[in-house]
This record gives sequence, structure tokens and C-alpha cells, in this order.
Amino acid sequence: MRPAVVLALLATLCLAPVAAAAAEPDPLIGRQLKSLDYQYEIDDDGDYQLVFELDDGRTQLVFVRSTVESFGSVRVREIWSPGYESKGSDLPAAVANRLLADSQDSKLGGWVKQDKYGVFVVKIPADADAETLDDAMAAAFRTADQMEAELTPGKDAF
Repeated sequence: MRPAVVLALLATLCLAPVAAAAAEPDPLIGRQLKSLDYQYEIDDDGDYQLVFELDDGRTQLVFVRSTVESFGSVRVREIWSPGYESKGSDLPAAVANRLLADSQDSKLGGWVKQDKYGVFVVKIPADADAETLDDAMAAAFRTADQMEAELTPGKDAF
């Protein structure tokens, strides 16, 4: 993972609007990630950042948000994985349409636009167990990496 790319992405994603930014990492997530034997870093917002190595030598960045979002009585946690970076602030129409089509086909999660990035987001119950968190992270990083490989052949920025 190229440090400049990670820092630029972190700055962009961390500046994205959120309901309530967490400054402290959620200790539940830390315990779950440790139980899964994952190495991670914690960013300035208190989110967990992981880099997964895939079988084909590629890597993929994943964020597990410490912030919990609510709608009525439903509380969810988001897992983010970037898959596309646009040259400008808008995603090209063909890319946006491809991401929408992939969202339709995805069993877990969907694509969102965060500034100039296409980010795959999986939402799970805020109190989900470690197995559910593991499955959600796998869905996020596999989907995002496959899309990155499709849209930017030969590149592995995330």
C-alpha cells in the first residue's frame, strides 16, 4: 500500500459528513478484530483501518467505522472499502452506472460516492458478532478490489 495514497484517501474519507464523528475507537471492534487475529491501525476519527492481502498479490484497504448510525431503533455500523478514484470531483457516468449495476447484484452492501471516490459500504448491526464483522469486511474488500481491477486494469491503488 502506497503511503501517499492511503493518507490522501484517509483525509478525504475522514472529512466526509457523518452523523456523529467518533474520536475514540469502539473497544468492541478492537476486541473482535483481535479475536480474528487481524492487524489494524486506528485513524484520527477512531476508525479501524486494515489492509488485506489477496491471493493474486493485490491488497485492499478497509475501514471499520467506530461511529454507529441510527434510524429509529435500528443501529448500524459501516464497513468501507474504496474501489475507484476519479480524476475530478464527479465520477464518470459509465463508472457511476457500473457501480449502480454492481450494487444491484451485491448480496451485502452497495456503492456510494465519497468526494472523488467510489466506496463499497456494508452496513451491519452495531452489536454484530465477530463472525458477522469478518463476513462484512470480506464482502467489502473483495467487492471493492474486484471493481478496482475491472475499472483500472493493472493498477492497485487501494
